[in-house]
Amino acid sequence: MSKTAKLLALFISVAFICTGNAYAEKKLTIQGSDTLLEMVTAEAATYMKSNPDAIIQVTGGGSGTGIAAIINGSTDMANASRPMKKKERKKIAKSGGKVFEVAVALDGISLYMHKDNPVNNLTMDQLKLIYTGKVNNWKEVGGRDAKIIRYSRENSSGTYAFFKKHVLKKENYATDCQNMPGTASVVNAVSKDPNSIGYGGLSYAEGIKVAKVNGIVPSPETVSDGSYPVSRSLYQYTIGKPKGLAKDFIQYELSHDGQKLAVSAGYVPLPESARKKSLSSL
Repeated sequence: MSKTAKLLALFISVAFICTGNAYAEKKLTIQGSDTLLEMVTAEAATYMKSNPDAIIQVTGGGSGTGIAAIINGSTDMANASRPMKKKERKKIAKSGGKVFEVAVALDGISLYMHKDNPVNNLTMDQLKLIYTGKVNNWKEVGGRDAKIIRYSRENSSGTYAFFKKHVLKKENYATDCQNMPGTASVVNAVSKDPNSIGYGGLSYAEGIKVAKVNGIVPSPETVSDGSYPVSRSLYQYTIGKPKGLAKDFIQYELSHDGQKLAVSAGYVPLPESARKKSLSSL
């Protein structure tokens, strides 16, 4: 089943549970990271099946959008694929709030290429040169003589921000970089263009080739041990310590069952020490 079809099935499942539960007493809204969308949607659907008095609504829009939503009070919890920025924390502090951050899974930002692209490995330096527009032809990195077509995420995306900070070293993206509204859109574009390159979460890497970075393949093992150069934690944020349904749902995500569900959705579970640390913070 394709990534889009899987997401559609999950959304239908969540919608069915919500509409069929007319007498629900508890409600939780979660907004933000496109990277986390499938995992949290799947976990919410499973949680609601076991807790019929709960309604959990999960939407995307990007990490920045989710964080902005908890700041303005339009959502209860934000999914984020990058740490909250200082300026975002300051906004919350100015209003008298306190940021609560919890890691719920790991991810490796994967480099997507068309299946027919002969390039199998790129260094971190080469990635920076490609995405800042200093390298524009595949032959410059061992490929065929063809213009590199760059795809990226939109600037409200946590993945966009993380990639800019850790790969581009805060330099600007090339002006011809095409920003896509979601990771699935990046994958779809790359799958149709032999000369393209894109990036996104490990769980979305279907129907395309994933390049090695510095000779290392992104995998649950290399992400978990940190040897993959573009590994990261995935977070959830609330203002103040979560209570009630929010706390209970995060505890479920961090349970062994919740982490197994994350794995089945294509994500990397937290190492046991990190899982226990996240649980103890609640």
